[in-house]
This record gives sequence, C-alpha cells and structure tokens, in this order.
Amino acid sequence: MTDTTTSTASTDHLRPLLEKLTLEQKAALVQGADFWTTVPLPEIGLRAMTLSDGPAGVRGPRWDERDPSLNMPSGSALAASWDVDLAHRYGAAAAAEARRKGVDVVLGPTINLHRSPLGGRHFECFSEDPELSAGLGAAYVRGLQDNGVAATPKHYVANDSETDRFTMDVQVDERTLRELYLAPFERTVAAGTWSIMSSYNSVDGVTMTENDLLETPLNSEWGFDGVVVSDWTAVRSLDAVPAAQDLAMPGPAPAWADLADAVRDGRLDEADLDRKVLRMLLLAERVGALAGHDAVEPAPVDGVAFVREAAVEGSVLLRNEGVLPLDAGSLRRVAVIGQNARDARTQGGGSATVLPERTVSPLDGIREALPGAGVAYEIGAVVQEGVAELDLARMTNPATGEPGLRVTFLGEDGEVLFTEDRRSSALVWFGGDAPIAASRTVVFETRYAPESTGDVELGFAGANPGRLLVNGDLLLDDSPVIEGTDLGAAFLNPPSVTATVAVQEGTPIDVRVEFDRADMGALSGAMSATVGIAPERTDPAELIARAVEAATAADIAVVVVGTNAKVESEGYDRTDLDLPGRQDDLVRAVAATGTPVVVVVNAGSPVVLPWADDVAAILQGYFGGQEFGHAVADILTGAAEPGGRLPTTWPASLADVPVTQVTPDEGVLRYTEGIHIGYRAWLRSGAEPAYAFGHGLGYTTWDWESATRQGDTLEVTVRNTGARAGKQVVQVYAERADSSVERPVRWLVGHAVVRADAGATATASVSLPSRRFAHWADGWVVEPGAFTLRAGASVVDLPLELEWEASR
Repeated sequence: MTDTTTSTASTDHLRPLLEKLTLEQKAALVQGADFWTTVPLPEIGLRAMTLSDGPAGVRGPRWDERDPSLNMPSGSALAASWDVDLAHRYGAAAAAEARRKGVDVVLGPTINLHRSPLGGRHFECFSEDPELSAGLGAAYVRGLQDNGVAATPKHYVANDSETDRFTMDVQVDERTLRELYLAPFERTVAAGTWSIMSSYNSVDGVTMTENDLLETPLNSEWGFDGVVVSDWTAVRSLDAVPAAQDLAMPGPAPAWADLADAVRDGRLDEADLDRKVLRMLLLAERVGALAGHDAVEPAPVDGVAFVREAAVEGSVLLRNEGVLPLDAGSLRRVAVIGQNARDARTQGGGSATVLPERTVSPLDGIREALPGAGVAYEIGAVVQEGVAELDLARMTNPATGEPGLRVTFLGEDGEVLFTEDRRSSALVWFGGDAPIAASRTVVFETRYAPESTGDVELGFAGANPGRLLVNGDLLLDDSPVIEGTDLGAAFLNPPSVTATVAVQEGTPIDVRVEFDRADMGALSGAMSATVGIAPERTDPAELIARAVEAATAADIAVVVVGTNAKVESEGYDRTDLDLPGRQDDLVRAVAATGTPVVVVVNAGSPVVLPWADDVAAILQGYFGGQEFGHAVADILTGAAEPGGRLPTTWPASLADVPVTQVTPDEGVLRYTEGIHIGYRAWLRSGAEPAYAFGHGLGYTTWDWESATRQGDTLEVTVRNTGARAGKQVVQVYAERADSSVERPVRWLVGHAVVRADAGATATASVSLPSRRFAHWADGWVVEPGAFTLRAGASVVDLPLELEWEASR
C-alpha cells in the first residue's frame, strides 16, 4: 500500500571482494578515515569516498572561502515552492556542485518536521506536513542520484528540535511515529536513497545509532539497501553494530576502536560486520568509487541562474494591498531600510553553512533593478549580535601584501607548524590540512584600513581563549563565555568579546589575535574563530529617526527585517518568535509616515509580525541563497511572480502556537500532541493563525472550476482570470468527519503546481494512492467508506469538494 516501491539491490556480486579483506580491514571500512572521508582499500580497487554537508549547497571537505560553494535557498524556502520538479532540479544542481568538489555523498536533504516553530533548525527542514516533506524529499534524492551522487536524508528520526539533542529521549507513540516522522524517510527509501543519517537523540529510551528502528521498518519493511551513516560522533558503543548502524563518522571512531577484537572474541557476530561492508561496497559501486564502475557525470547546471529562480519560486507574498508589483518607471525616490537589506542572511547557521563566492543583498538587487530611481539606504535597527567578519577589501595580509590575513599555527614550544594565507577573518577548520590538534596557539594577523574615523568595537569570537593586540598593544586577554553544553553551538556560533578602538580613516592598524587551543572533546581536531567588528553603539532611537526621514522623502519604502545567527541555527532552539532588536518599532515608525511600505522578511522560520495590518505588502523571502537580492527585486518589480506558498503555519503570537515544548523534562521530550502538529493542531484548537498553511498570493486571480476523479488521480481545473501569466499551487486535503479512529480535522494528501497564461485554464493531475488515506494500527489500514476531498489554495481556502472511496 506504498506510493512507490524500491527493490533491494543484491550484493552477492560483491562477496568475492569481501572475502579478500582481513577482519581489521573490514572493521576499518565501516569507520571514517577522518572527518569527511572513508577508508580506501586499493588492493580491492576501492578509493576513499568523500562525504560533505550539503542540504543547501555542497561545502566540500574543506570549510574554505578559497574554494567557494553555490549557496542555494534553505530547506524551508525550497519547500515553499511546493514544486517537486524544482526539488529534483535542486538535487541535480547539488550533484553538479558535489562532483565539482570531489564529493560522493551529500549529507541531505534534512527532512525532519517543523513540529514547533521554536525548533532551531527549522529553516533547514522542509515543512510541518509529512506529505509535503516526503514528496519534496524524494524528488531531491532522485535529483542527486540521477546524477551519480548519493543522497543522505537526515536525521533518522524524531530529531525535530535542538535542546539537549545529543542526549534527549523522544517518547512518541508508534502511530505518530509512523504517520508523521517516519513518513518522509519512507518515501525517500522508496525513491531509492543510497544512504540515510541516523540522529543523536534516543527514541523510546534507546539512542538512535543502536535503535531497532534502523532494522524495522527501515531495512525489513521498506527494503532499504543503503548505508546508515551516523551523525558526527553519534556512535556511542559497540551495541550499534548489531543494530544496523553501518558507518561511524567521523573516524576512526573511538566507540568502535576494538570492533575487530570484539568479533574475534565472540562479543559480536562477524555476519553483522560483513553486511555493513557489503553495503559500503555497494555504495562505492553506485558513486563510482569502486574499480570498474565509473561515476555518472552530472548534467551541467547554471547554478547562479537556478538559485535566483529557486529563490523566486520559494518566496511567499503574505499580503498585498495593491502596491505590488511596483511600477518601476514611475518611481523617483526609494528608501531601502534595515540591516538585513544590506547584510542579508542567505542561509541559516550550523553545519549547513557554505561559503559563496558572492552574495546579492536586497539593497544590491533593488539598486540594480531601479537604475532610474534614487535609492537611499538607512540601517534603521541593528540586528547583528557579536562580531562580524572584516571587509576583505580593507584587510591586507602582512606577509603577502594581498587582501586577507596570515594564519600561523604554533606548537608546544612556539615553533611554526603551518601557515595559511586566507581571504576571510571568519574561519572554520573542520577537516583539511591545518594541524589543529597538534597546535597550541593559532595566530591571525592582518592590517586593517578603517572605513571612517571614530570608535569601533574590535574583537573576536570563538570557543578559545584569546589575546587581541592592535599596533602591538594588548587590548584584550579574555575567553568568550560559552553558554550551554552543546559543543556544536559553541563551535559554529561562538560568543564574542570586544574592546573599543579609536581609529582614523586612512590610517591602517595592525591587528593580531592569538588563540589558545581549547579542549573541544570530540571536536579536538576542529576550530572556529572570527576576528571582526561588533555593531555600532548608536542610539536606537536615532537610527529609527533617520529611517523615518528617508521614508518620508520617498515614493515607496522597502523595509527588510529578519533574524540573525543567534536566532536560527543548529545547536539551540528559539525562545520566542520575535524579530531581534528594535525591528518591530522600526516598521511601525516607517509605516506611520504615510509612505507605502513593503516589508521583506528575511527569516527561515516563522516570526511574529505585530504591524502586519499597517503595511501595504509583506514578502516572506526565507533564506534565499546567494541570489536572494536579485530574487527580491524580480518580485517587487513584477519581473517575476512570487511563487511560494507557506509550508508551515505562521502564528500571530507565540501564545497561540499549539506545540511549543522543545525542552526535555529530565532528559525526556514527550510528543504528547500525537498526530496533531502544524495546521492539524491549529485546526483542532480553533486558534486563528496570522497566515494559514498553504497561503500565498500571486499577481493574478484564479477561478477554481472543477475536480473530477480519474482512477486514483484527482484532476483539478483552474482558470487564470487575471491580466498576466501566473502560478497556482493546487492543494488537496482529506477529511473524515465520521471516522472510527482519531484523525486530524483535515490532512494534505496531494498537491501540484500549475501555470497558465492570462485567460487560460490549466489542469492539475494529483495522484492519490490509497496509502494517503491510511492510518497506522499495527499495519496500514484504510477505513472503509467515503472520505471528503477538498481542493483549493490553502488549508482554509478550499472551494472544490467531492466524495472519495479510497479502497475502490
């Protein structure tokens, strides 16, 4: 009763290779060789395979600005397109990037659910709905693997929040687990995924790398024949060996150090190890890492053009009181306001981060799109927290004279172990050649040319004690205070310390920071540090007053609001849904000028918009990737239509949100809401959200004409009644008011994207296999009788209705 099926590939032809390996070789192969690669065995024609973070762009084995990556829209932005064809192309673009960087296995997509908007990694995941997440995840997987690169859907399973993620125990009933949290993984297995990542957390008392869920349903029911790779450092003991955990990363894994001895003395069954080795060999065959099996060459992709298109398709027009699209020819004065307008967030924080060659901000995009208008900019409100990296154009490497800085790695006695010339003052070492583990001091040196005369807050961020010297004078000798116990958060979004430095325009200063290596436990071979400048200490009221003045003098004001790296990131959850800083006050003040205001929201997750009724338009742009600014300008000027619909319900206030518990109680996080998350919970509670699941406006109008059944397919016909071509997302929901089992008020069973010229009709064909109507009761069961289907433009805008016998 599944939507699609996959056949398990035979590994019999690989047994002759297995039989050539010693026990020690087999034990080595199921552990990483280092942070990002697997062990090569040239004697059997096996090269190392390279894995890389990659749910929103493929970073490669080095976290290095000298080898930039395509920065694609985040998971929530992709999901907002509701477009499986776009998701397939997204996977194909990721595959092209992977092969360019020598990567065989991409660690993505992230298909955990938006159980609560407070989840810190919400931006990286697709949706609150299992059907939407499943369809997009399966298409993404096919896009990668059709082009020869392995996908790794993650994190299996119930890893839907960040607080105590390494140790929390999620308690969830089997029906909820099957219908919601396992469902996207099941669909990616049906799509043939070659790998899956197991998560840090426990489910019902057993850590996931040792959990029976790795065997049932993953292997035994779904027929998964790929490799289960652990989240980094998630393997805790040898008990993961019989539990169908195939690859321990990074390696060599301390928990499996005596794996060979454990097989030799009978504590472990060698057959369990052999199954893992065969799966590793099958993966190598699939990605072209085994002699005689060439890698598929990915189709060429214009990555930058695709990112721009995908950002447009995933941008949601929440509100439009007739002001959009702008009449570019009539605009003479435009005010662009907001720190995120100039310093846009194109991606969320954490392991999904990539380093693009360049990014286009909304300010850049608007200036380019409106060459005939005077565009004035004001920051309006400070969003940034902590230091931001120095401008490359203002840094000179003292050793080379080129833009950038010199990094020197010193040993125990101060001897130079290694040097690097870098083009950024925000650096991460997580793999690569630098001798991080052997270093005792790491030194950053640059000559910085101040932009203007005045005081700057110069300092550093990191998990390491450090000393800041300016022109040879010691100004800081401090250690940033790490909050919480999540090493990942401390590593990827470290705290800052600063000192006030008086600078003069035209007079460079010599900046030197000496970092002492701190004990990072499992991350002892890694380091993250930034030398930079913290936000100016201008009176917030003055910044708002300047913005009001600019808006008053303009024909239109575009205010870009958003989050920062301290709000949305891997490693911690959110505590509220508010925009940071004085941004709400800023929008209210600009709206009060009477100038029409368009607000662009630059956030990967829902934020509260208390001023929504006071502005003319609101565009939710998510984290739109490196072409975010061009996409925003395309939409504002009408060069493109906003293509997105909300993949997650947006609340008017946190108090209205049905599911907010993301913090474990004595180590246990109970999913007491069961199958009622997202819009299901909103419909059940009767609370009114700010914007419903599936909501999104376009630049044309539509009539919903008919819905008819053709076998197991629903055909929905819509007519474009507006004056321009447009996109519509046809959404189909099921209801069962007289059900004998507990159900949501309604649930998504299918969707399709259609496009039509002005005056034309389009018909969406939505496949509805019987599984979409089934519930879990120790097996999948379709309740006899009729379901009510509703089709329309959101979960609460459903003009078409018909009865549907799912089992006929």
